[in-house]
Amino acid sequence: MKFTVDQNQCIGCGACESICPDVFKMPDDKAQVILNPVPENRQPDALAAEDGCPVGAISHTND
Repeated sequence: MKFTVDQNQCIGCGACESICPDVFKMPDDKAQVILNPVPENRQPDALAAEDGCPVGAISHTND
């Protein structure tokens, strides 16, 4: 499973990093995916971060 963050939509709230810090980081004012593809044991938290994004900036593919 691969995750992406739409940099134009991201508002830098940090919700994704707080939910799944192994996959998402906030090095600047926008979220970045730091682990792609996401291992199976991290996918539930990464999906929770996607669901928790207030602006829908995170998406994933099942690659």
